[in-house]
Amino acid sequence: MMATTTEKVLDAERASLLRALGEQRDFLRFTLRGLDDEQAARRTTVSELTLGGLLKHVVSTERSWADFIRNGPAPTEVDYDDPSTWQEHADSFRLLDGETLVGVLEDYELAAGETERLVAELPDLEVSHPLPSAPWFPEGGSWTARDVLLHILRETAQHCGHADIVREGLDGQKTMG
Repeated sequence: MMATTTEKVLDAERASLLRALGEQRDFLRFTLRGLDDEQAARRTTVSELTLGGLLKHVVSTERSWADFIRNGPAPTEVDYDDPSTWQEHADSFRLLDGETLVGVLEDYELAAGETERLVAELPDLEVSHPLPSAPWFPEGGSWTARDVLLHILRETAQHCGHADIVREGLDGQKTMG
């Protein structure tokens, strides 16, 4: 019987990248364990960060970069001078009316599965696209699928640390230690 793409054995590099990303996802989910929507939306530091908002942002970021691997940069440039651009970004860090922690956790599972299927289906990790035009990217730069996966991993790990601090301020729980 022939294996499907989701069942095929991954090469060691892909398996390592997905395992490391999966570990960070598990840390983030663990940090959110036992919270209700009010707790997930509560600020515990002077920053605007909340646990539900961090999770929502990680989901959005992972999906956005997975789309970049598939399709390259978005066809329209982002207007960084437009206040609505920054409002949209700020809203990606908070639970809005009608959004729940359970709903965002379910969406995270879907996004994780989408990313894992994408990685399994790629011909190789050298698939490359030019980076979008943004003040924080070098002009004319490009990233491979490998670069993008490492970025998703770094971004998830960074936000795991943020979440740990916010959770400790909420009720003293720590993910580790």
